[in-house]
Amino acid sequence: MSVRKLTRRVMVGGVPVGGGAPISVQSMTNTPTEDAEATLRQINLLHWAGCQIVRVALPNLKGERRQKLMSSLRRIVEESPLPVVADVHFDYRLALQAMEAGVHGLRINPGNIGGEERVASVARAAGRRGIPIRVGVNAGSLPREVLARHGHPTAEALVETALEEIAVLERQGFYDIKVSVKASSVPVTVQAYRMLSEAVDYPLHLGVSEAGPPWTGTIRSAVGIGALLAEGIGDTIRVSLAGDPVEEVRVGLAILRALELVKRGPEIVACPTCARCRIDVAGIATELERRLQSMEAPLRIAVMGCAVNGPGEAREADVGIAGGRERGLLFRHGKPVGWYPKEELLNVLLREVERISGETSEREASEGARVYEKDK
Repeated sequence: MSVRKLTRRVMVGGVPVGGGAPISVQSMTNTPTEDAEATLRQINLLHWAGCQIVRVALPNLKGERRQKLMSSLRRIVEESPLPVVADVHFDYRLALQAMEAGVHGLRINPGNIGGEERVASVARAAGRRGIPIRVGVNAGSLPREVLARHGHPTAEALVETALEEIAVLERQGFYDIKVSVKASSVPVTVQAYRMLSEAVDYPLHLGVSEAGPPWTGTIRSAVGIGALLAEGIGDTIRVSLAGDPVEEVRVGLAILRALELVKRGPEIVACPTCARCRIDVAGIATELERRLQSMEAPLRIAVMGCAVNGPGEAREADVGIAGGRERGLLFRHGKPVGWYPKEELLNVLLREVERISGETSEREASEGARVYEKDK
């Protein structure tokens, strides 16, 4: 892992982005924003899954539908457990109204909301309210003149557009900026972020745009986002999947866990299985993953099928099993606990995980109390 680049810090509500803050995971609702009830239900599910910032789209509606949209947005902001970012295109007045409704951040393209004078009014209002703006550049919506110069959406075209749009805000004296340069091509995305990281010190919002359905999109996002994070590039991430936004959060957290950039939730290590395997490794590991989705304790759990690598991996985990012919050996914090019949191994692991996670929570609470007493 490369040393992470230190960028400026902006605050999205109470969530710091950049400046060495932990990398946050974002998502975007896919419910109609004018339906506050449905949108809040989805935001609460995202929060439960570990999302830290949520974005809602503001379509360019007119008349009574516009009024309903803004009324819904005010309720969403008031009741959301997460900071809310408004995604605005084409009408700068929507951005102004969103800020009046209390949103914690904006995502705009300065080039498509009506000229520099209108961008200036948005920047002034955001500056007064302490609201950051994300300059979001996507390969699918580059300016025509940029495409004419480059021929198609290259990394250079993405970065050129981002720098031009950043400059529009900077000319207004506005620097509370985050930036993204996304493409559906993983190589183009990675190269664009590398170039942008060299050019600016604003915090970078990472993502692979239009990554695809869950299986394909997970792989593309893990490769693109993971490669950049491993190089020390990036301050916040959003996995873009064609499906349930909760899956975006789960994948995003899994990417961070894989790079050991976050300690939240279980990490399940399981062998790929072979002819030596004597227990149902795949079934046990899959069921553990399903049942432990809501667990926050950062435990490493090993499900190993034989005596080759099993004992070693199980010893390195907080809790683990190494399978034998008709039974499995349970390890806890590196020490063997006992042998159990293979049909009991799933429940044995779940009980042990519950016991250890409870101890972890008590220890963290105790440590927190000691820090509090020390700081008083």
